[in-house]
Formats: sequence, C-alpha cells, structure tokens
Amino acid sequence: MGYRSWSDLALVQERLAAGADPNTLWGGHGRPLHHAARDGSAEVVTELARLVDDVDAVDDGRTALWLAVHAGKPDNARALVAAGADPERPMMSGWSPARLSRAGATPELFDTTATLTEAEAAAVAEARGLIGALADMYGEGMSLCCVANIDAAEAVRRLDATVVGDDIDVEDMWNATDEESIRTVGVTDVSGGCIVSQPWAYGASMPLVALLLSAGTVCYGMYANPKSGNQGAAVHDGVITGWDLHPGGGWSEADAPTAEILRDFLYQHHAIGYCCAYAGVHPADARPFTEPDRWVRLPARDWWAVSIN
Repeated sequence: MGYRSWSDLALVQERLAAGADPNTLWGGHGRPLHHAARDGSAEVVTELARLVDDVDAVDDGRTALWLAVHAGKPDNARALVAAGADPERPMMSGWSPARLSRAGATPELFDTTATLTEAEAAAVAEARGLIGALADMYGEGMSLCCVANIDAAEAVRRLDATVVGDDIDVEDMWNATDEESIRTVGVTDVSGGCIVSQPWAYGASMPLVALLLSAGTVCYGMYANPKSGNQGAAVHDGVITGWDLHPGGGWSEADAPTAEILRDFLYQHHAIGYCCAYAGVHPADARPFTEPDRWVRLPARDWWAVSIN
C-alpha cells in the first residue's frame, strides 16, 4: 500500500476481499485503520472501521482518531466517531483527540467539554502569529540558532566574533566555497532573545555555536539541508540535549511532555517557527533570517567540537 492507496476505496476493498487482515498490516507494520485515518479518505476509514476488532485500538500510544485529528483530517475523524471511536479517550500525556482538536484548525470538531489551559491557549495563539509572520519565507539551504534571554551584543561576545564592516552580498555567498564564508553569520535582536543566522550554508548550526551561546539559557539550532531535510539540535546550558532532530516533523514520542506534544502539533511543516518556539524567541517577520542586523565573522577554530573546553 502506497501513500495514496489509503484513499483508494476500490483497492482497499480488493485487498480485503483477497484475505487481507483489517486489523494489522503484513509484517506487523502498524494498523490499516491508523494509516487510513492519517493519510487516507473518509470512505476508506469508514470501510475499515466497520471491520476492525476495536475502532479505538492503540498503536504507539495513539488511536486512529487521534491521528486523524493530528493530521488535520476532520472528515476522517467524523467517520471514526460515527463508527464508535471515543474523542475523550485519555492518551499522549493528556492530549485526548478532543483536547487536541481544540488546539487545531477545527476546535469545534467534537461535541465535547474538553478545554485548553490558559497557557496552552496562549501557545496556540503564539503559533498562529509566528507561522503567519514567517509565512513567505523560503528557508532551504539556510542555518540558524535561536537563543533565549540574551541579546545580539552578548551573542557576539560569547562567540568571540568580529563585526564585519563590509556589506555582505548574500547572492555571492551562495556560490562561495571558502572557510571564511562559513564563518560569516548574521546576528539580530528579537523579542525573547536573539537569532544567529546564515542564509547560504550550515555555519549558524555548527555545534560549538549553540554550545557557547547556551550558557545559562536554551538554544535551538537547525540546518535546512537541501539533501536530507531539516536537521535540528537542542542545547541547554552547554549540553546538547537533542541531536539530529526533525523540527516541524510533527511527531512526538507517546510519553513526551504535554507542552512538547502541543508544540510538535502546532508547528507541523513549519520548521523555522518550531525552532523559535522551542527557544521562546518571537521574531516579528523573516528579517532576522534574511537581512540580519549585523554580520559577524567567527574566529578560526573547530566549530564542530561537541564540548566546551
């Protein structure tokens, strides 16, 4: 079954008629209803839901209804409820399907008394504003490091960087291959902290950048690798707490903290917004990533070091 197959009712019915098990995929690779809820059509969801042993079966901490809500598939969610799925079922650190829907684009999806806390409602509003502020931004190939609670001047000091007096031509930098271009980054003050950025390469996401900047605070770095996708790293007070992460990927571990599950849900497909939200910085627009306040040059050293000596 390919990605689009879960919307093909005739194909699903053909497989079922040939003896396919509606409760599990061959080889134990998940449950058909879960795949259809997330990737398929309401017609396929309805067909499978009437055949499974338990419409609220849990796979990796989630029911099919939870996945439909998480994927923004309200028609699939309605089909599951019609088949008996429970929107109030507790899971995912308190995020039942009903509560999760309150944070999404269809908050009135279910007839429910589920509510968000004041802090969660604020996080939803912040996400909408941040995603809107960065909506026109194209970030492929760039790198960044969002830093909480320090300003740009302090960031320059911690990096032992030198302010570049000459104007930087970003277009020329895209074609540069010298080490100096990698060591040239932008630094900009924003609400909540500052942002270090490099539109053309991975320089702002090198490990030692975040390690130096994170003393007493939190950083989130990312390289939007054109070949392999967004590569993120979380750093807390000089310690790398997460490496080779996928910001904006939308997925959480079943036992992840409540706030983390909400953040992953809100910033699906919005990697740069996720990085900002993680660090608690609030750019008003895309300028810190595209036209930073100042350009600085990092000193020549091993910026790929993974610890501070």
